[in-house]
Amino acid sequence: MNRILSKILVIGAGIAAAASVASCDLTTESPSNFNEMNLFSDPTLTEYQLYSVYNIFGGTNAHRGRYLPWYGYNTDIEWFISSDRGDKSQIAMYDIRVTNTQLNQDNGPYNELYSGIERVNLTINGIRKYGDPQERPEMAALLGEALTLRAVLYAELLKAFGEVPARFEPVTPETIYLNKSDRDVIYKQLLGDLEEAFNYMAWPGQSAATSTTARASLALAKGLYARLALMASGLAQRPAEGMVGTGDQGSVRYTNDPELQKKVLYPKALAALKDIIDNAHLELMDYEELWRSVNNMDLTAGKEIIWVIPFSEGRGRWNFTFAVRHEPYTEYSPAESSKGGQAGPVPYLYYQYGENDVRRDISCVNYLWKSDSKPYPAGIADWYFGKYRFEWMQAHPYAGGQDDGVKPVYMRYADILLMAAEIANDEACGKRDEGFAKDCLLEVRRRAYKGNEQEAEDYVNSLSGKEAIFNAIVDERALEFVGEFLRKADLIRWGMLKSKMDEAVRELQAFRDASPNSPKGIDYSTLGTYCWYRHGTDAYGVPTIEMYGIHPGENLATDTTPPPTGTGWVPYTSSSGNVSRYFVSSAEAGDDPKSAAFYAGDKKEIDKASAAGGFYVNDPDTKQWWPIFQISITNGQGYLKNDYGY
Repeated sequence: MNRILSKILVIGAGIAAAASVASCDLTTESPSNFNEMNLFSDPTLTEYQLYSVYNIFGGTNAHRGRYLPWYGYNTDIEWFISSDRGDKSQIAMYDIRVTNTQLNQDNGPYNELYSGIERVNLTINGIRKYGDPQERPEMAALLGEALTLRAVLYAELLKAFGEVPARFEPVTPETIYLNKSDRDVIYKQLLGDLEEAFNYMAWPGQSAATSTTARASLALAKGLYARLALMASGLAQRPAEGMVGTGDQGSVRYTNDPELQKKVLYPKALAALKDIIDNAHLELMDYEELWRSVNNMDLTAGKEIIWVIPFSEGRGRWNFTFAVRHEPYTEYSPAESSKGGQAGPVPYLYYQYGENDVRRDISCVNYLWKSDSKPYPAGIADWYFGKYRFEWMQAHPYAGGQDDGVKPVYMRYADILLMAAEIANDEACGKRDEGFAKDCLLEVRRRAYKGNEQEAEDYVNSLSGKEAIFNAIVDERALEFVGEFLRKADLIRWGMLKSKMDEAVRELQAFRDASPNSPKGIDYSTLGTYCWYRHGTDAYGVPTIEMYGIHPGENLATDTTPPPTGTGWVPYTSSSGNVSRYFVSSAEAGDDPKSAAFYAGDKKEIDKASAAGGFYVNDPDTKQWWPIFQISITNGQGYLKNDYGY
C-alpha cells in the first residue's frame, strides 16, 4: 500500500468517527486535515475512501476470524466437527449466549460491520453532496459501488442477527444510541439503493474497477438484489408486529409489508437475474478448475466468480479454518498445529451425489494429510470440504501462520442460475415459466455431469410441476454450494431450517445403522466394512489418494481381501497400527458413545447429549439468529435490546 493510500485509509477511519458505531465510543468530528469537499470531489481520493470500507472485512475478530468461521452451520449439509465442546460448539448447535467468548468482543463482527456502514454512509453522503454524480460518470460509478457495499454489509448483519439498527446516515450526537429496527425498513432501503446502483455500475471486466472479483460490479449488485428479495419475501423468525426490540420471542412467519411480498419482488428479481444471464458474459467453469482458481487466488473477473471477500494478500483464515485437514508440518501446511477441518459436510452428503457427478469428490473429502505429506483415510464420518485445499495453493503457498490469504467466494454465476430457476418456477412472477426454470437448472446440472451430460438432461427432463422442480432446486443448491455457507439462509427463507436438520438426523441414523433403505433412498449396507487405499500423484506432482470401500457396492468381507483390480492397495489401520474396520454399524457397536458407530477407530462420536444427534441443542426455529452480544448491549446505554429469549 503506498503512502497516499495509507493516508486516505486513516482519513476514512477518521471520517468514520474513528471508532465502532455499535460500541458508541464515537466522535462526530474528523481529525483529518482533509475536509469532505476535497475528499469527495476527487475520484481518486473517494476511491481510496472506499478501500477503507473493503478493509473492514479483514478485521482480526470480525469477518476474518469470527463471522466467516462461525456463520452458516449447522445445517442439513454442513456441521461443526472440531472436538471443541465449549463456546464454539454453542454457536454451531444453536445454544449461543450473549456472553459467548468468540463473538462478545468490542471488535467483533457486529461492531466492525457497523464501522464499515459508518464509513460507507459518509462516502455516499459525500459523493452526493460534492461529487456531482449526475454529471460525472466516474463519481456515479463510485456511488454505485458504495451503495452496493452498504447492501453487502447489511446483508451480513441481517443473515446473522435478524433485526439490527437502521443507520443510513452518518452518526450524529442525536443518533448515537438506537434500538433495533424492523428488518423490513432495512430491506426496502437496500433494495432501493441497489436499483439506483444499477444505473451507475459496470459489468465484470468492463471497467478498470470491475476487472477484478475483489471489487463490486453490476453483476454483484443485481445478484444481491435477488438474494435480498428472496430473503425479504421469505419465511423467517420475526417478532410480533410492532414488537421489535422489546424482548419478544417471535415466530416463523412472512412479512406483512405489502412492498415486500413475492408478487412485488419476484418479477424485479427475475429481471435482474435475466440481465446478468443475458449481458454479463459470465459462464460456468470446469468444477475442479473453479476451485483450483479459488485456492490460487485468481481474481480475474468475467468468468464464474462474481465477488469474493477481498482480504488483502496473506490475510484471512478461510483455508486455515475449512480446508481439508492437515496435521502439523506437512509440506503444504508447515504449521505447528493441525489446520483446516473445523467443519465439514455431513457424512451422508457424499452419497447423495450421482456416481458421475464431478462435484462429489471435489466437495466431500474423506481423508486428511499426515506429517509425511501424504493423504490417509480419515474415518468414515470425518468428511472435509474438498473445495479448499492447502495442496492446491500452488501460486500462493500457505506459510503456516494465522492467515492464508484465500478469498472466500461470496457470489458466483451458478447461484444466479439457481436463483433464477427458483423464482421463474413460482407464480409470484405473474406467470410461472417452467421451461426457463428447467433450462437454468440444466445448465448447472450439465456442468456437474461433464462427460455424462445426457444423464443430467434425462434428470431435468423427468421433472414436471412446481413442487418437483422446487424440490430439485433445494437438492441442487445443497450439492452445488456445500461448504460455501449459503444453506442456512436458504433453509430459513424456505421455512425448512429445523425440518431439514431433523431429516438429517434420521438420515445419519440410517447411515450409522448401515440401512439398506435410508429416508433418502440410499443403500448404506453396501459400504465397505474395511477400507483400502493407495497413493498416486496428480498432474502437478501433488500426492493423491484413491480409496476403496467408501463407495456403494464396495463391501469387502475381510481385512485380507484387496480391491479386485490394480496393485499397491494398503488396508486402513487404526492409530495403534492394527488393521481396523472402517465402517461399524450401530447394531454391532452397541450404545457406547465412544464406539466406532459414527467415528471409526479412536475418533469421538457425535455428542449424543444434544437434542438432535449433534445438529442442535435448542429448536433452531426459535434461535435462527445470533443475539446482539453483551458488550454492545451494555454500550447501548439501555437503548439496544435483544429479542428471541436472549
